[in-house]
Amino acid sequence: MTELSVVISGTGRMGRQVAAAVLAEPGMTPVAYIDALAERGAMDGIPVFREAGVGLDEAKPHVVVDFTNAAWTPVIAKAALERGIPLVIGTTGLSAEFMGWLEAETRARGVGAVVAANFAISAVLMMHFAKQAARFFDHAEIIELHHDGKADSPSGTAKATAEGMVAARGRPFVHPEPEVETVAGARGAELGGVAIHAVRLPGLVAHQEVIFGGQGQLLTIRQDSTGRDSFMPGVLLAIREVLGRRELVVGLDRLLGLA
Repeated sequence: MTELSVVISGTGRMGRQVAAAVLAEPGMTPVAYIDALAERGAMDGIPVFREAGVGLDEAKPHVVVDFTNAAWTPVIAKAALERGIPLVIGTTGLSAEFMGWLEAETRARGVGAVVAANFAISAVLMMHFAKQAARFFDHAEIIELHHDGKADSPSGTAKATAEGMVAARGRPFVHPEPEVETVAGARGAELGGVAIHAVRLPGLVAHQEVIFGGQGQLLTIRQDSTGRDSFMPGVLLAIREVLGRRELVVGLDRLLGLA
């Protein structure tokens, strides 16, 4: 079997975690980092490029993995698709406009891309179970907890969970409004009747609770990622699976046969 060469977009903590996972995986090799803000040279023995096109032309990877931000992801995506290179994207907060472009571009070029709000298998199962439960309850709330350096709020996982729950239910949830709100925003954000509460504290990694309430009963579905290594099995799965795709796949659940 041909060794799969992988370019990692971003040299932050997630980028370095991906590189380490790829390096440790039989049949895969990290061949370059691409990071517009990094110094050109090498990191952990892996070449670092600042320009997307230059890095891809020199490294010639089979797949690009991107965990960066909503400003940079479109840049690396455009450069990769123009060269026929599939993408695995874990960046959250991506605009609807970009996602529409990505869907059209992958289909037109016949190049695969996987975009997922969360690559932890347990998180994907939590979202799947929440969609199943959504049909049986009128009230639901989400509490998502992340480290204090997380850029977006609410998390992409929380947003995707709420959207999936509303779609599975077929109508909005009941969202009780307080008669008196003594502190603005105390009920959190709201999506389709689901209240979403975002916690940001040092010491956290990525955690989420989905709480359903009914007459005399509660159902709580909780997922915890205690380290960034929790995302790596899903990332490695996506790297292998994206090579056989010719279109955009949104969500790891489709790769796991859950959708």
